[in-house]
Amino acid sequence: MGLHIPPSLRHKRFFYLWIGQLISIAGTQMQLWALFWHVSQLNRNPIALGGIGLSRIIPVIIFSLIGGAVADSMNRRNVMFVTQSIAALLALTLGLLTQFGHITIWHIYVITALQAVATAFDGPSRQSLIPNLVPAKDLPNAFSMTFTAFQAGSVIGPALTGVVIAFAGQSAVYYFNAFSFISVLLALVMIGDVPQTISEKMAGINMESIREGIRFILSKPVILSSMLLDFVATFFASANTLLPIIASGVLHVGVVQYGYLSAAQAVGAVLAALVISQVKELRRQGSLFLGSVILFGVATVVFGLTRSLLIAWLALATTGAADGVSTIIRNTIRQLQTPDHIRGRMTSVNQIFFQGGPQLGEMEAGTVAQFFGAPLAVITGGIGCIVGTLLILQKWPQLAAYNGDEPMLAGATAD
Repeated sequence: MGLHIPPSLRHKRFFYLWIGQLISIAGTQMQLWALFWHVSQLNRNPIALGGIGLSRIIPVIIFSLIGGAVADSMNRRNVMFVTQSIAALLALTLGLLTQFGHITIWHIYVITALQAVATAFDGPSRQSLIPNLVPAKDLPNAFSMTFTAFQAGSVIGPALTGVVIAFAGQSAVYYFNAFSFISVLLALVMIGDVPQTISEKMAGINMESIREGIRFILSKPVILSSMLLDFVATFFASANTLLPIIASGVLHVGVVQYGYLSAAQAVGAVLAALVISQVKELRRQGSLFLGSVILFGVATVVFGLTRSLLIAWLALATTGAADGVSTIIRNTIRQLQTPDHIRGRMTSVNQIFFQGGPQLGEMEAGTVAQFFGAPLAVITGGIGCIVGTLLILQKWPQLAAYNGDEPMLAGATAD
């Protein structure tokens, strides 16, 4: 059976957004890896690189819940216009400061934090917009293609970063990222007006509206358990954090092989997303979701145990594929089982889990590695992921029974 055009891309409004995101994500990833390089040039202390992570996560924790309320009380397309424009201007500012020699490490931290604030508002609106661009039956495929765009950008962006810096200078990367946001802005123009449901109870942006979103999540076991599972997996199984140490100190390979290992997860994720994109209707989503997280943990343990470069690469590719499957399914479950008028607030809470898990996991992995060694940190992390998954399954068995054809709580419109 030959390949076919993924059904979600047949809906032209989603197609416009998908293309725009693909270009923009590549630019964003270019800037992220360029920032790591830039900071290392400005300050040789390793702890200086940790400032980038803090600058990215703290604003998300502080502003995500507000961003979710904004997404449910205001036009999501208009919110994206504002956030994407601000992010473009901030990238342009980075480029100008760098080109004219006025950049300092604190400029980088502050601008990165401001871009993270824009992300905290952009994420809930963007993810909540997607179910209004495709019919419910094509939503799993839409999230599969969105994940593919992210992973493709994560491969293309870093691959171009070094080349651009070498031939055009550090500032050129920031300029490229600034212009890449234009692709999303053009897509939003071409999409046109997107109807959305705003609850009559949504009287502006206040603590009560935020609490309503939290109460909704606590009342929905399938959504709550999927968020907790997401956090557990990313917190305990951060093999990529210790990858440089494993590569040089355990596998005894050089920088070229380290590059191969760095790309393994993205390769596995893209392949998994492409396979799912060819599936018209995804069923038994709960059991597939749980299985993928357990596989993620098992592959992480294998990576921690092996001394073979090939097995290590295959293990990392497997973690990427498993993470790809779980990401697509958990996003589909949450969006389909959340009414349109509260999707932004649900997404904002999830954003904290999704981004907080890896950041805290990096600290956990680094601490364990400091006292007990990198391999044991990776192995125990994988075991923790598996045990955490089984405990969540024991507490919320309805997640395993989720099929994907349960009654939809909110409709979606298409072209």
